[in-house]
Amino acid sequence: MKSVVRGVGLLVVGLTMAVVGSVSVMRDGGGDEAGRGGQPSETKHERPVKDRTPEPVRPTRAGDPGPKQARPKQADPGLADPAKKNVAMQLVSSAENSSLDWRKQYRYIQDIDDGRGYTAGIVGFCSGTGDMAQVVERYSRARPGNALAKFLPALRRVKGSDSHEGLEDPFTEAWRHAADTDPAFRAAQDAQRDADYFDPAVQQGKKDGLGALGQFVYYDAYVMHGHDDSLGSTGFLALREKARKKARPPAEGGDEKAYLNAFLDARVQAMKEEPAHRDTSRIETAQRVFVREGNLTLRTPLAWKVYGDTYRVR
Repeated sequence: MKSVVRGVGLLVVGLTMAVVGSVSVMRDGGGDEAGRGGQPSETKHERPVKDRTPEPVRPTRAGDPGPKQARPKQADPGLADPAKKNVAMQLVSSAENSSLDWRKQYRYIQDIDDGRGYTAGIVGFCSGTGDMAQVVERYSRARPGNALAKFLPALRRVKGSDSHEGLEDPFTEAWRHAADTDPAFRAAQDAQRDADYFDPAVQQGKKDGLGALGQFVYYDAYVMHGHDDSLGSTGFLALREKARKKARPPAEGGDEKAYLNAFLDARVQAMKEEPAHRDTSRIETAQRVFVREGNLTLRTPLAWKVYGDTYRVR
């Protein structure tokens, strides 16, 4: 009996081991699938495992901010850029004073026989147009009791004429002395220039879609002709309207060069009607040249002629 039982037990153990081995083979990819050409079975419901290994960090040099980011395009400041404003001052000075050193013109004062009395300072303030009186008024607010303040009544009386009554040598000497010795007087000229001419020209130029050159063209017209028409002179507003009848400014969908040429045409016509301004070289051999060259941003270097003299800015 023991031998029989022992035999049966061995048989059971053998069968058990055979079954376990078969199951092990199936789990390892054998069985029928492995017998068909040795190809492993596909697991239909198995999801791919994502590689979560972080990307290696690239080393940067000291002070290197890493990859450059695209910077948003900034609007062209035009003549508001101090460097461009300085170029504009030099261009005007070449026409008004035959010099690029515009800072030496604070002391300038002379009657140039244009029917406007004394012309003086960095942009040609005139006793006959009233802006000279405004400079002295501004100076007197900053420096009460200055040597020019006593001439204010006379300056107000001669407005609208070429008269020197109550001014003459004492006034011109006091003007030069203040320019040479008092920064407050020079600051008064700067402020009056910006308030009456520079700022309005730049603002209108930007509204019309003009670049730095167009803004300068407006500014130079303001300096010579003023904002409004006056006796014997066509003002800036009328010049602009004449130009807009021939060409649209860029802000209205027009071509910038065509519009600037139309504006310069209107200005040349106006200058030829004024005896003191019939020389149009500040237009034809300066501003018109820049337009023809397509230098609408007034980039340097620049070369131009006024009254036959050549000037350069680098």
